[in-house]
Amino acid sequence: MNHGTTHSSGAADVLLTSSVFGAPCWVSLTSRDLNATQDFYGAVLGWQWRGARLGDRFRTALVDGVPVAGIAGLASMWQMAVAWTPYFAVTDADQAVSRVRERGATVAVGPISFPPGRAALVADRDGAAFGIWQGELVTEWEAWRQAALTFISLHTRDAFDAAIFYGEILDWASGLPGCCEVDYAADQVLLRSQGDIVARIESGSVEAPPDPSVRPHWQIHFTVADVGPCIRAAEKHGGSLLDEGEHQAVLRDPDGAQFTVTSRRQR
Repeated sequence: MNHGTTHSSGAADVLLTSSVFGAPCWVSLTSRDLNATQDFYGAVLGWQWRGARLGDRFRTALVDGVPVAGIAGLASMWQMAVAWTPYFAVTDADQAVSRVRERGATVAVGPISFPPGRAALVADRDGAAFGIWQGELVTEWEAWRQAALTFISLHTRDAFDAAIFYGEILDWASGLPGCCEVDYAADQVLLRSQGDIVARIESGSVEAPPDPSVRPHWQIHFTVADVGPCIRAAEKHGGSLLDEGEHQAVLRDPDGAQFTVTSRRQR
């Protein structure tokens, strides 16, 4: 892979390095109204915008000139749900999709070739949607992490069963150079890449049985300096506050997509 290469996929520009895999590498959002989406996230998260190679229905969000997220205005056209989706870096998209199918999960789209890479949209056995991406990077993975200030969490019925599933798909804790490591805590599973926590899998106390009321989903967390101004900006621009804690808040954008803003102090 050639470092410094730009790529656009169906979710917009995506990142990958040859030395990091199995980790979240991009997040994308489906939208019904691109202009309203840009206004909202520009106000809440301070993002700037540029067009993407796939045409007028796609935008790329920038922080200090670095691509951090993709927006696709396809929700109405393709009758897709409005939602944020994380993408995981893989070394072989076709192999990852085969593993998804072998384990009884769902492949919605792909793998599709977007030279110089391949992408797919899949869901785990409990219905939580995620993407996989095999391709070249836009910038160094560490620089993307610093600019995006993003981590993700899976809310599911059985964190440990989910960790096994994702580990088999994405080669977590495989011992291969660059793979992600997994830590098992009392009530969650932590995913680490190069020492950083990049994802959490949560299902409640380890002693408790799986919760049948949980609708499994990946939640995107954007780290911000101060949660309060984000809440006020979201409400001013047509969004809503769903839940607020001491250091974080769950917000809904005008289209209905949920995301979390978390104070740097909490991270």
